[in-house]
Amino acid sequence: MNLSGPGVTRYQHLFEPVQVGKFRLRNRVKYAACSVSNFNDEEGFITDREYARMEVIARTGCGLITNQGAYPDANGEGKAYTRQISIADDRYIPGLRKVADMLHAQGAVAIQQILHGGRYGGITLAYALQPSPTPQTLRHFRTPREMSREEIRIVIEQHADGATRAMEAGFDGVEHTAFMGYLLANFLSSFTNKRIDEYGGSVENRARFMIELLDTTRRAIGKDALMVVRLNGEELMDEFGGSTHEECIEFMRLAGQAGVDMISIVVGWHEARRGALGRDVPTEGWLYLAERAKAAAKIPIAFGPRFGDPVMADRAIAAGTIDFWEVCRPFLADPQLLHKAAEDRVEEIRPCVGGLLCLSRMFRDLPYNCAMNPRLSHEYEPEYEVRPASVKKRVLVIGGGPAGLEAAKIAGERGHAVTLVEKAPALGGQLRHAAREVDGGYIWPRLIRYYETQMARYGVEVCLGQEATRETVEEMAPDVIVVATGAALDPTRKWPVSDRALLDVYDVLEDRAAVGQRVVVLSGERAGLVCAEYLSALGKRVTVVEPGPRIAQDVIPTFRWRHMAWVKEYGIETVTKAGVEAITAEGVTVVDDTGARRTIAADSVIAAGPRRSRQDLIETLEFSGDELYVAGDVVRPRSVHNAVREGFLVGVRI
Repeated sequence: MNLSGPGVTRYQHLFEPVQVGKFRLRNRVKYAACSVSNFNDEEGFITDREYARMEVIARTGCGLITNQGAYPDANGEGKAYTRQISIADDRYIPGLRKVADMLHAQGAVAIQQILHGGRYGGITLAYALQPSPTPQTLRHFRTPREMSREEIRIVIEQHADGATRAMEAGFDGVEHTAFMGYLLANFLSSFTNKRIDEYGGSVENRARFMIELLDTTRRAIGKDALMVVRLNGEELMDEFGGSTHEECIEFMRLAGQAGVDMISIVVGWHEARRGALGRDVPTEGWLYLAERAKAAAKIPIAFGPRFGDPVMADRAIAAGTIDFWEVCRPFLADPQLLHKAAEDRVEEIRPCVGGLLCLSRMFRDLPYNCAMNPRLSHEYEPEYEVRPASVKKRVLVIGGGPAGLEAAKIAGERGHAVTLVEKAPALGGQLRHAAREVDGGYIWPRLIRYYETQMARYGVEVCLGQEATRETVEEMAPDVIVVATGAALDPTRKWPVSDRALLDVYDVLEDRAAVGQRVVVLSGERAGLVCAEYLSALGKRVTVVEPGPRIAQDVIPTFRWRHMAWVKEYGIETVTKAGVEAITAEGVTVVDDTGARRTIAADSVIAAGPRRSRQDLIETLEFSGDELYVAGDVVRPRSVHNAVREGFLVGVRI
């Protein structure tokens, strides 16, 4: 597969062929071993579902593609996920060979990652192996057991045996990983390595396991095969006593001396109290790690944590900051990313929104999926294919939020004549409000711009500032009506207000309402938190009142913690398990679950919940077209990934 188009010249550094060892790579893009898909069976064999996903990955156009991490031991001590693939026996070679063949057929150089979970392994056992018995800080992981010298030797041999099997399966090399705090990271970090023998203590001793692992692997795979190691640029474990910046760099220098062909930079552990991959991290937020690594390790550096922009990647390669752009989640969101860059259509790349839905599901041993790409994990199902429509129809989509936009995009792509009607003066729906998120809100305008390009590309007629009624809809005479009118503040919720105005959260987020210095936000759900954080960042003193037991209950787990951190960072007071008794000129009087009463002084009070679906049109339009569908928050207020998925499913169904 050869990528072509004006973007190949415009982003010439990204698309430059390059030699690594004996291998000629067609470009400087490395597909990362993107977590564990959980598509496979519990014995570690690859399934048809995984092969379908790998076929998509093979067609991404990357020069170097890494297959997801396989655990190397028959006992499952290295197994970190219930459906992780295995490389612990020759029985797994045929399945792995099928993957290697897929990647080679599309012109990629293929390597197999070997992933021993270490501290996070033993998922089906009662214990987890690590250098020292440092207690778990996350309760769902297994009880650590300190490895003996003999066990260290055996584990190294298991890795080498796995590497041999990878080569027999036809891969061009192997990768070992310290990503997320797995076994290799456990030996390198002073947090989990407190040994007093030759494998612990000094930097050199803590690196001994890695050096022996790399030496043994090199002997197993031969001098011509590629050998890559993924190492932390930052552990983000300072509060636990993890490795310092300088030690992380020294480990990379030692790996280079051990003969690796490439270092892949990763960031963070499962237990880290700081996020590494969410949208709260700026696009170039970790790039300084690559600069430090390049200065110390004189071998190729692959870099990609939260670095999802091909234009920036081309610039970083041109500057000599990185040698390879390593990509994972951006390819989950848009597998055509590199093709679009080659065709100079970067504005049409669907962005990864960094909500980490993929990790939320993976951590629960569910097949991972993507908020932006409903086809991910369903590539083997014909029902999820975007096929040309057998009967071309006139489709009316009502609502320009994510559900309506996705439905219109897919229906237009399939060849239907699509009109989208939105009563607001701009597209986006509640994505416009989400753009006020204090760190990472920039991603939502990017997503809106993506959809605007898709409306133009597929000939969708967009009518803004137009409210749909039965009369206007019937005048348009559509064959198909899609109601995606979303949700709004529940108009039936009557607050005990006297002597003051109650502000609407969406008016505040769109700067349509003046807000005083002391603010009470009613609701600790997502919209209320975004508003509270936004106002606090402007210097307001904010209190959030939530009737439930905790805030952020409608936020997915992998981003909920971030709102908790922002609340703490901005000094936002939260009052939970509290009902509102009165809203007066002085403030808000609340009564908690113990019966205690207090009045919170406020210059402004903002209603931010509960939300209620806008369903009036569903019944009104029941007899106004041949087919009627609903999608998104009009069904029930939820998250963007629900809206996009339902819009997609309606689009492929029409």
